[in-house]
Amino acid sequence: MWDPGKYLDYADLRARPFHDLVSRIDAPAPRRVADLGCGPGNLTVSLVERWPGATIEASDNSAEMVEAARSAGVDAQLLDVHDWVPAADTDVVVTNAVLQWVPDHRELLRRWAGELASGAWLAMQVPGNLAAPSHTIPRQLAATAKWAAELDGATLRGEDAVDDAQGYADLLAGAGCVVDAWETTYIQRLTGPNAVLEWITGTALRPIRAALPEDSWQRFRAELAPLLDQAYPPRPDGTTWLPFRRVFAVARVH
Repeated sequence: MWDPGKYLDYADLRARPFHDLVSRIDAPAPRRVADLGCGPGNLTVSLVERWPGATIEASDNSAEMVEAARSAGVDAQLLDVHDWVPAADTDVVVTNAVLQWVPDHRELLRRWAGELASGAWLAMQVPGNLAAPSHTIPRQLAATAKWAAELDGATLRGEDAVDDAQGYADLLAGAGCVVDAWETTYIQRLTGPNAVLEWITGTALRPIRAALPEDSWQRFRAELAPLLDQAYPPRPDGTTWLPFRRVFAVARVH
């Protein structure tokens, strides 16, 4: 289950990679723009502003996110990315911070590249920090005997959940696209106590949160918080730096 409010606690920081991604799409007047995994819709609105003449198609597999997007004025639909098929007039596809949750997303990218018309744009961004302490520490804690028993098979994403920029460049070029791929590490300034824990609570820790009853979840958080604060020490002014690597690819179908 997604919590749109928690996700939007860091709306500005989560928005920056989206805007960096979309800025590299050189489509002056697309007919249809698909936002796959639109979340609470706050970023989909910017697609409407950029391409006012386009049909904006938004979808997400979370009922909570779809409800939030509709409240933001976005005509979002409940749909899993596996079930999405591009309409004939689809000129731009955007998938921002979504595919890391989809184990077979590499095959999806190949399929979409084959289904989109010549000249269409396919833009994707995924977090590339799954080997960082923000993610390795929770995985290590969850794997201890105590927590593994309570989690009953629930796991966090591993380092192989996504590829690097060259990996996606190779994949999309092999699917017949012209590709622009790159990586960026954002040095994010977080505020408040247990800042990194709060950041990952809205995203990476969702499988843990979903698997545990409330009392166990609070105990897991209490054990995790000092470990993350040790890896990312709060600064004297109460803020915390969180380096966050992201991987981008913008492809145009031949």
